[in-house]
Amino acid sequence: MPEIPQNVLRECFRRRDVKLDGRRVKPDVRVSAGQTVQVYCMEQSAPAVDVVYEDADVLLINKRAGVSVEPDEKGGVSLVELAHRYLKTADPAALPPRPCHRLDNQTCGLCLMAKNPRAEDILLQCFRDRTMDKRYICLIRGMMKPPAATCHAWLIKDARAAQVTVLDHSAPGARPIVTEYETVESGPVSRLRVHLVTGRTHQIRAHMAALGHPLLGDDVYGDRAFNRAQKVQGKLMLCAASLTMETGGQLPQLDGKKFEIRCPF
Repeated sequence: MPEIPQNVLRECFRRRDVKLDGRRVKPDVRVSAGQTVQVYCMEQSAPAVDVVYEDADVLLINKRAGVSVEPDEKGGVSLVELAHRYLKTADPAALPPRPCHRLDNQTCGLCLMAKNPRAEDILLQCFRDRTMDKRYICLIRGMMKPPAATCHAWLIKDARAAQVTVLDHSAPGARPIVTEYETVESGPVSRLRVHLVTGRTHQIRAHMAALGHPLLGDDVYGDRAFNRAQKVQGKLMLCAASLTMETGGQLPQLDGKKFEIRCPF
């Protein structure tokens, strides 16, 4: 239920305002296919999307974790759909916005969308040319040595399994990846600031795991036992925290602009 914040859902359970097949239930009850879940909560005054910046060409949104950018097999309303609803409140004829890069379902943070085909073409090319600077914040297991570095590797994508594999050598079908990191806080759980020089599928998650320091909450590439011990199962600690734009004068209102959000963890 991506339109309902987690704190509201917790309050609904506390008030026993969640029913399964008409009966009030606790959060630990397992749901089976075909059952009906009903949640009773007050209408939320918060907007469906958190708009960080908007002009005639672009829409920059702070995406919540658990919301897929585009419709997928996870179900639920997508960020594109939520953003389209938002745009139609001002212009009923507004086109659905087009995402110019991707964030995983469980990754939160800044997601840039184009409001028209020209802006989409420009921004997609800028991301391909790497003139858009993306920085992430993440929590990892252990301490990075050295505390800052630029890491090179190769990545193979298995589309059917929806996973990737990181190699330390070239191989057929592998694409080069470059990940820069710096340690912000060091300890048994460390906080990193990561710069994606290349932007491949699951790059940060898979590359950090390959380096021996998986992200907290990552049950695909990570350490599930450590996640359970840290009580972060299913809560990926990865946030797209800043975006600096440069379009070479094609969208001059964006050139040199830097947007930052507060990391929620």
